[in-house]
Amino acid sequence: MGHVSRIVHRFNWPDRFVVGTVGQPGSRTFYLQARTGKDIVSVALEKEQSATLAEGVDKVLDELMSTDGNPFSVPAETPEELIDREALDQPVTEQFRVGALSLGWDPSTAQIVIEAEPALEADPETLEPIESDADEMLVVRIPVGAARAFSHRTREVVRAGRPICPLCRTPIDPDGHVCDLTDGFR
Repeated sequence: MGHVSRIVHRFNWPDRFVVGTVGQPGSRTFYLQARTGKDIVSVALEKEQSATLAEGVDKVLDELMSTDGNPFSVPAETPEELIDREALDQPVTEQFRVGALSLGWDPSTAQIVIEAEPALEADPETLEPIESDADEMLVVRIPVGAARAFSHRTREVVRAGRPICPLCRTPIDPDGHVCDLTDGFR
């Protein structure tokens, strides 16, 4: 069977790389979006994947900071001027849904490398993964300051969903919330 060559969306020094959402709290879709000039690639991911990615990026940066003789000046805090609070670039066209994310560090360019690969579709009958023709991935390389700003924004976006009930720790929907811990008393 002929293997389709892999489509790789590469962004080596993107103008912008962010996690953002489309939709109302409670039914938001999360996207990882990279842009260079007019070239935009958006991939859908889960809220949990977004949060894990932000933690992972910060962890790599923190480890680099604590490395003896580390030649890279990694900012401990996010440089304020790098924080991006704008909405996603439109139109948001889902290239693929992310199955696997990996993080790396390239010391030659002092960049964090983020790779996103599509989720494998499963055959509904056998639940075996289907070899998809759309074998593609997103590879983004960002410098350390931008990486701090990326994880800062991502955490803000993840937190910006529904407020959490202080008692039962579940999200409160816009139309109210019956707390499990109060037996329905409000």
